[in-house]
Amino acid sequence: MDIHEGLENTLRLLTGELKNRIKVVRNFGSLPKINCYPSQLNQVFMNVLSNAAQAIEEEGEIHITTKKLDGDKIEIGIRDTGKGMNKTTLEKIFDPFFTTKGLGSGTGLGLSISYGVVQKHGGEILVSSEPGKGTEFKIVLPIQGPTSG
Repeated sequence: MDIHEGLENTLRLLTGELKNRIKVVRNFGSLPKINCYPSQLNQVFMNVLSNAAQAIEEEGEIHITTKKLDGDKIEIGIRDTGKGMNKTTLEKIFDPFFTTKGLGSGTGLGLSISYGVVQKHGGEILVSSEPGKGTEFKIVLPIQGPTSG
């Protein structure tokens, strides 16, 4: 899978959500294609990017960075300039059914599912956030893809 193509396809689907209020800044490094389940990874991108867009209340930016890491891995960084999260929220964001959205606005499954997909691929998903400053997700994936087992 071409990660950049997957990210761009996801951004196209989010055009309505991004409207004209969110600027997407791309800093794409040179990446090899990776062995993966493309539709599952695109769902991860959709969940993280959609949450980033929803965290930006007025105008803001989403920065997407990609790079190859040592040890045959790649990293996708998605950082927003949204409202950020406190430590208590950060500790729960991957829990099933946890949501900060109002009633009827979210299932609380998106990040839980994303965490499972990244784990299934032999990768990891890391998050850092500061209230009032924004949030950054880092998705690290092996180039060779999921290992059977």
